[in-house]
Amino acid sequence: MTDNGDGAPLVRLENVNKHFGALHVLKDINLTVFRGEVLVVIGPSGGGKSTLCRTVNRLETIDGGRIVFDGQPLPEEGKGLARLRSEVGMVFQSFNLFAHKTILENVTLGPVKVRGQGRDAAERRAMELLERVGIAAQAQKHPAQLSGGQQQRVAIARALAMEPKMILFDEPTSALDPEMVQEVLDVMVSLARDGMTMMVVTHEMGFARRAANRVVFMADGQIVEENTPDAFFGSPQTDRAKDFLSKILTH
Repeated sequence: MTDNGDGAPLVRLENVNKHFGALHVLKDINLTVFRGEVLVVIGPSGGGKSTLCRTVNRLETIDGGRIVFDGQPLPEEGKGLARLRSEVGMVFQSFNLFAHKTILENVTLGPVKVRGQGRDAAERRAMELLERVGIAAQAQKHPAQLSGGQQQRVAIARALAMEPKMILFDEPTSALDPEMVQEVLDVMVSLARDGMTMMVVTHEMGFARRAANRVVFMADGQIVEENTPDAFFGSPQTDRAKDFLSKILTH
């Protein structure tokens, strides 16, 4: 098991189960994410990847097992849950920006309202982050005035503004036009290089090869295989993974 961080587990899922009605979407999931690690979750649609991602900050509750974040079991509600969500950033498929607020306001809202930061300090930090993701020039615009790729980069800056211990990415490029995908992936690669702990659900195999410390392959609600990118893409161990890769890696 590779580990890019300091070796300490940041997230541990232990025998996690989840049902949607009769559908068993997560089946006895055991998984650890280490500090500073980039864990990429891939697999066929409907395999449980997004549900898995969303359990880590309790956007989805679980029916069995337990999840430990930074040494503490996930809180169920109240202030503890709010604190957890401020420490685990989330970047969604749809950008979830406030349409009536400027880009700058979108990025400063969390630090001011949740963290209690002063507005001036929050705005200075927001501008640094918008610079980092390459859209500082758009700070006074509204989301509708930006491309999809630019909006997703705002969403990443917004997550970073909370100084999270980890960021979850749930298929962050799947709603984008193909020519905008790379600009978002480039920002994510730079975060990975800087040591941000990341769990990324994606169909972008190039990103998995380039940025992941570990690839987790999920199908039918189970972790079928996990390995380094080189080992997983070079010599998958299971028929299910071989079949999946043969369909998507056409070159």
